[in-house]
Amino acid sequence: MKATTQQWLDFARTDLHSCVNNINDDFVTNIVAFHAQQVVEKAFKALLEEKGIPVPRVHNLVRLHSFAEEFLIEPLVLLELDALDDVYTSSRYPVIIGMMTAGKPTLSESRELYESAKRIFEIILQSIE
Repeated sequence: MKATTQQWLDFARTDLHSCVNNINDDFVTNIVAFHAQQVVEKAFKALLEEKGIPVPRVHNLVRLHSFAEEFLIEPLVLLELDALDDVYTSSRYPVIIGMMTAGKPTLSESRELYESAKRIFEIILQSIE
């Protein structure tokens, strides 16, 4: 495995760790949601790096998926990627400025996002190995 690939995976694992550390804290559900998106983004970038594809400077998971799809060992559910994409920006800004229409994620929603991210990370990791 390339050293840069490993660095991307290590970064993704730190985001997973952040989710785990905060998964039961109702006050920081937006932080769990943000880090869940980051797990998948960095895992996609690790996969692209390992396959010799230039890593684009984008954050959109659906777009990253389009670059990486052919290398995945199993298909991903685009609705899950959309859900994670929805929280990328909206998890960090107040509802009042219109970034997040539904407000901060609930504890249950943030847990679902974490579970999706963890599962997608494992699929991408297996695709790299």
